[in-house]
Amino acid sequence: MTDSSPPSGQVSFSYQDWQATYPAFTGHISAEQAEGFFQLAELILNNTGSSPIRDIAKRRTLLWLLVAHQAQLFATNRTVQAGSATVEPPMAAPVGRISSATQGAVSITLDGSALPKQAGWFSQTQYGLIFWQATAPYRQMRFLPGQAHPARLWP
Repeated sequence: MTDSSPPSGQVSFSYQDWQATYPAFTGHISAEQAEGFFQLAELILNNTGSSPIRDIAKRRTLLWLLVAHQAQLFATNRTVQAGSATVEPPMAAPVGRISSATQGAVSITLDGSALPKQAGWFSQTQYGLIFWQATAPYRQMRFLPGQAHPARLWP
């Protein structure tokens, strides 16, 4: 008998729970796609007991934000038939500070210049930007006097 539960200290992915948390993707992201996005998210955020995010609930939230970010970027460009109704993919909300707007012939300019260049990929969706902001404390230098300090660049 094999145990399919994740090793201690790891977050497991539940498609149903993720979909309940992010209902905008219902009918647009399959369980297989979401699982693939979760595996990619684990490449960005360490999902082991040695992760910089020790709290499992926080790590789950951050990983699921990354799944939603990837879903918004990569898998929302198709229309799905849901029963007898056609379901349109969720529109990506504009991300960034509105620096100017006009009304005649509609124009909007978004500014993300306050973000560092490393945040570029994350700032493409609201989910990625929330992830970036939530992980800011983990990108700070930690100095412990009297100990060796290997370089740990993340993300």
